[in-house]
Amino acid sequence: MTSQPISPISKAVSPLYLGIDVGGTGMKIGVVDNDGKTIGFVAIPTEEPRGPSDAMDRATAAASELLASLGLSCQDIVRVGLGTPGSQDISKGMLIEPPNHPHWHNFPIVNCLEKALGLPVSFANDANAAAFGEFWVGTGKVYSSMVLLTLGTGVGGGIIIDNQLVVGQNSFGGECGHMIIDPRPDARLCVWGGGRGHLEAYASASAVAQRAEEELVAGAVSSLQKNVGAITTKLIYEAAASGDAFSLRIVDETADYLALGIATIVHTLDPGLIVLGGAMNFGGTQSPVGIRFLRQIEESFKRRSFEYVANGTKIEFASLGGDAGYLGAAGIARMDFMKLPA
Repeated sequence: MTSQPISPISKAVSPLYLGIDVGGTGMKIGVVDNDGKTIGFVAIPTEEPRGPSDAMDRATAAASELLASLGLSCQDIVRVGLGTPGSQDISKGMLIEPPNHPHWHNFPIVNCLEKALGLPVSFANDANAAAFGEFWVGTGKVYSSMVLLTLGTGVGGGIIIDNQLVVGQNSFGGECGHMIIDPRPDARLCVWGGGRGHLEAYASASAVAQRAEEELVAGAVSSLQKNVGAITTKLIYEAAASGDAFSLRIVDETADYLALGIATIVHTLDPGLIVLGGAMNFGGTQSPVGIRFLRQIEESFKRRSFEYVANGTKIEFASLGGDAGYLGAAGIARMDFMKLPA
């Protein structure tokens, strides 16, 4: 389900857009108005092994049913936004080799969806779509530039500079999780692609759990010893919230690794705002551990940055949660529609 309030169709501001966010296990589909309000929402399973063509057919059917329930049809939608996991060729509308979608390689997904819906489709990396959602109607809505880091199985990212989404020559723009923060030949390997020393290898949820697991196996003293072999960041968070010193240190070290990446981003782009999204927020602002995590990132970043730059940079948690993807996809469609000649 969406956590966004569903706005009545009678209050919708035209034109209307469809936003589709494709995940590893589920697809989120939202009807979104010109102000970024959700008019309707549905979620369906991705069923990755059935392939992308089947998924787009089912997304089309679900979208059509959703529109019909609102008294609308595809003719009432001006453009569709589609966010999928990388790698992609955005200009050609192609999926290349998305790591967690092995049955979806080398597929013309935009052409497939455009034929199924009979509507133009704007295409984006899923993290870029999430970044645009936070920029349009989330934490970044009062900024003209921002960078989103999504902390999940890997570390995704999205960059908006002067109201423009950075895509890049190879459709790889915003992949901040693959910046190198450790140049040693024995540095840790990242989750996707085996890159050595990448931010993702140290600060993703999977990497954090792995780092903790290794130390526990080596004999670290912690209440988590009983969970060796099944360590997750959720367990680390719960132990940290109970005062476990080992878990609190893991949280602090993760913050330091993120600060290294953030310092590089800020010194390169100077966006003014870094937004932290994804599932690994250690309770966010609702938890003392989450607040500690954020403060440690801020303090570690400030030690590595110029004072006036650090003072002019905000680091905040994302506010849209799992809804950022479909909202951002719709927002990118809106941006492309607005570029069309009148």
